[in-house]
Amino acid sequence: MYNNKKFIAIIPARSGSKGLKDKNVKELNGKPMIAYTIEAAIKSDIFDDVVVSTDSQIYADVAKTYGASVPFLRPNYLASDEVTTNDVIVYTLNKLKQSDFNYDYFMILQPTSPLRQSEDIIEAVKLLFEKDATSVISVCEAEHSPLYMNTLDETLSLNEFLAKGLKTRRQELPKYYRLNGAIYLCEVEYYLSGGDLYNEKSYAYIMDKKKSIDIDDEFDFFIADNLMKTLKNK
Repeated sequence: MYNNKKFIAIIPARSGSKGLKDKNVKELNGKPMIAYTIEAAIKSDIFDDVVVSTDSQIYADVAKTYGASVPFLRPNYLASDEVTTNDVIVYTLNKLKQSDFNYDYFMILQPTSPLRQSEDIIEAVKLLFEKDATSVISVCEAEHSPLYMNTLDETLSLNEFLAKGLKTRRQELPKYYRLNGAIYLCEVEYYLSGGDLYNEKSYAYIMDKKKSIDIDDEFDFFIADNLMKTLKNK
């Protein structure tokens, strides 16, 4: 219970990743990757329950070892590549509701963001109440301005690739932000009634780029592993 409201952390961890085999439990700097997210959620002391949603008993056993709850395994229809996070959220909340587990807010914490800290979770929740928000979503500063980006056709022509009159000094460009995938926080009843995460009462929690690595492939994993080792040595 936080601020007289009930919170649940939902950590989605489907097995069978194609980009990086078993990435959610792959050993990262001495621990299964999912462990960092579970530990951050528990350390934040925000959540009434920290639940891992997985289709794998092996993943479930790892999750329980680090203190998470796995009240049920996902059914097969929620274990495919086509399944969305929305499908997982709705199924998990409704399944728990059937057992009289009810919550005011849920937070999706993807295990592929292992550098997210408990402090980020706490600050996102504080922002939720400060803004009287329906949702709070984490972002970080974009690595490159989208003003320098465009599509290319088969000719590879750069004609009109950049907008006319674009200032080319980086310091003169507006600052852009991107979703970093680390935190999605939302009011349960609003979401289950079909509410949009991105609305007039949705706010951004800005995270440092170093904590915003989202691991999808071997390169991301290499960067995260080495960054963790560097930070640990410091």
